[in-house]
Amino acid sequence: MTDPSPAALKDRIRREAFARRDALDKEFRRAAARAIAGRALALPELEGIRPVGGYWPIRSEVDPRPLMRRLLKRGQDVALSQILHPKLSWRLWRPGDVLIKGGFGVREPGPDAPECFPVALLVPLAAFDRRGGRVGYGKGHFDRAIAALSEMHPVLTVGLAYAAQEIEHAPGEPHDRRLDVIVTEAEVIRSPPHPEVRA
Repeated sequence: MTDPSPAALKDRIRREAFARRDALDKEFRRAAARAIAGRALALPELEGIRPVGGYWPIRSEVDPRPLMRRLLKRGQDVALSQILHPKLSWRLWRPGDVLIKGGFGVREPGPDAPECFPVALLVPLAAFDRRGGRVGYGKGHFDRAIAALSEMHPVLTVGLAYAAQEIEHAPGEPHDRRLDVIVTEAEVIRSPPHPEVRA
């Protein structure tokens, strides 16, 4: 029997990671989001950076809104992703802004919100490893966004995850972009240098 392809491995990892994430208690997830926000705010790499690109949470993924609100409070601009399949656009956001239902059911800014080009991204994920490897949701939106923004300027990528989403090894494909930092409710994990993101 031949070894499964990276794509097939990712599908299995994704299903298992979603099951672990979905099994987490809702109150635990709320507390974890607050703890993750505190750890991310303490990152020296993230201090003063603007704009910071975030995302609107879906399903059981880490809710970045506590972090995004605190970034705004300390004077940093925050943008939300807008799915323009197969790419992402970024539009400035503040609490209370009207959001519309976009691709894949994600809440996102409307077309009138100012477009911007983040120099740091908060990245959702299904699973991660300690080398910065990430298994996403299978559409490649964030990988393409990181690649496109990196052609304009260096981009700090901060994965937000529960510790339960960690795996031994995230299988890689040519389009994959490793994360600079992963923040969980338990710790901050900095990955080794990876020139494909800093090019």
